[in-house]
Amino acid sequence: MQKRNISICFDEYNSIDELTSQDKILCIEAKKAMSNSHSPYSGFRVGVAVQLESGRIVYGSNQENVAYPSGLCAERVALFMIGTTYPDDKIVSMAITAQTDHFLIKEPVTSCGACLQVMAEYEKKQSHPINVLFYCLNGAIIRTTGIKTLLPFAFEETRLQK
Repeated sequence: MQKRNISICFDEYNSIDELTSQDKILCIEAKKAMSNSHSPYSGFRVGVAVQLESGRIVYGSNQENVAYPSGLCAERVALFMIGTTYPDDKIVSMAITAQTDHFLIKEPVTSCGACLQVMAEYEKKQSHPINVLFYCLNGAIIRTTGIKTLLPFAFEETRLQK
């Protein structure tokens, strides 16, 4: 038996003003993306802005449906859009933010496991790490490099690939 440890490394910023200009712009764009959220049931709006290698920014917002679980998270909305529209344009960074009128969000909201798995798939497909910024409006930002930091045991079954 071997006992192993996993440690993660991430950067934490106290405010958006501490970010590079490019990361700051991406966080502001993620906030704008929330305006297209369809979240009448939860009231929990999520927005994402994804920077592609070409410089293009692609947006996503969560889309709920009265027939749960027919909705889709903001991250997957954006990533699937990229996969179908810009499949050869590498994903460089993505910023994710959330807001609700029901309570104050005091910490950055992170992606769900399904979104992390999809992010891991896109990262593997492009053979290049994706930078992720979790932006708490008027608060802290967590920045990671690579999805393995967030999901060290991502599902990767190579026997399914031909």
